[in-house]
This record gives sequence, C-alpha cells and structure tokens, in this order.
Amino acid sequence: MKYFFLLLLQSIALIVSAQPDTIPSGVFHWNELRVKKEKDRETRFIAKGITNEFSYFELHATTQQKGATPKPSHAQTDIEELIIVKEGMMKASVGDTTVVLGAGSVLLIPPKVMQALENIGDGPLTYYVLQFRAKKGLDLERNKMAGGALLLNADSLPFIKTEKGSTKKYFNRATATCENYEMHITQLEHKGPSHAAHQHVDTEIILVIDGDVGVTVDGKDYAGTNGDLFLIESGKLHGVSNISDKPCSYFAFKWR
Repeated sequence: MKYFFLLLLQSIALIVSAQPDTIPSGVFHWNELRVKKEKDRETRFIAKGITNEFSYFELHATTQQKGATPKPSHAQTDIEELIIVKEGMMKASVGDTTVVLGAGSVLLIPPKVMQALENIGDGPLTYYVLQFRAKKGLDLERNKMAGGALLLNADSLPFIKTEKGSTKKYFNRATATCENYEMHITQLEHKGPSHAAHQHVDTEIILVIDGDVGVTVDGKDYAGTNGDLFLIESGKLHGVSNISDKPCSYFAFKWR
C-alpha cells in the first residue's frame, strides 16, 4: 500500500509539472532564439505556455528559403493564428482567397479555415506565427460577424500622423477566440515615451520593426531592437519608449 501511494504521488507530481507555465513579462531577443534548421527552412522558438486569456499560446518564427516547398494546405481545429511577415514575399492562400504579401503584412486566420503559405520571392521569407487557444472556447459566429479571416497588405494601409510620429491601424475587432483583438504600428520620431505608463486587462506584445525600443513593466526595464519582442502580462503597469536619438517603429497588439 505504501508503494502504491508513493507511485500515486509521483504520478501527480509528473502531471502537475507537465502543465504549461504562464509566460512572464519580458523581452525575447531575436539573436538569442533557439534555431532548428531543416533542408529548406528554419524555425526560431520564442515562447510557449499560457496567458491570462489562452490555455495554449505559442510564438515562433519560420524562415522559408528561396524555392522552399510549402507545407500542404491545412486548417487548425481549435487554434487561431496571427501571422506577421518580417521579410520577403509571401503567397498566402486562406480559405478561398489568395494574395501576395510583403514585409509588415498580417494574416488573422480563424480555426477550421484552410491555409497555405509559400515563398515566392528571390530571397528568404520570414514570418512570425502566433497560435492561441482560448480558455473560454471558440465563438465562430462572433468571428463571422466581425469579418472572418483577415489578409492585410501593409502597403494598402496608410500611416496617420500623430503628435510624436505616426501610426498605422491594422484591426480592432472580435475574433473566434478573443472578445477583442487590436493591432497597430507606432512610429516615434524622437527619443522619449510613446505615452504615459498605464495598465489594462489585455495581454500585449510589442514587436520591434526598426530602431531601439524600451519597455518598462512594473518598474523593470527591458530593451530591444529589430526583430525583438516584448510580452506584457495582463494588468501590469507598463510604458513604451524610443530609447535612442533615431526614429523607431514597432507593432503593438493586445487581446482580451
């Protein structure tokens, strides 16, 4: 009997230890990411775990070399995906729509929608992939009412002047897994904060496009440059700044 209870305790410990961890606030540096290299592609592993809203959250970057064979068309069962083109030219087929997208372009792909991504450029195609499963489950009807899948060409979206630089709005809407998901680019022309430190219920990611960006979360300072990402947990007091004398730009996106 004693041996049985020992085995039971060990089994419980293994189950608990196997549970995914909450991804903490912090910075992920592009040049420090673990890289898996294959014949015609590379994968950079960034983060995997849970957030306040998601029971599953994975963030990685894929590079398809010139002429790489694309993966077969497929659909996720209960996972939504956000894809951001970092460099190169992508032929994206999502549902019944096929478009060609360059750097800065974005795909928002609901579950159960077929997708295929292909490098059609003269060099590498690199893109970030965010995959997430909601703790509250799917609401495909809500996603349909909000517009379904999104395929946003960066060149078709205007920059709007602001007091400190400019902004480019991508979307601000409900999705299949989120009550609201908002995404934009901020450009800061001069050194200093984008806005006063603040907090909100949304989890947020800052993805640096160009320049040097600083993020402060609950009094702790982080710094990043091109390709680096910051994750800011739900409810944390935070601020974003240009920390050099040159302009900077970054994606900001948050969800709840």
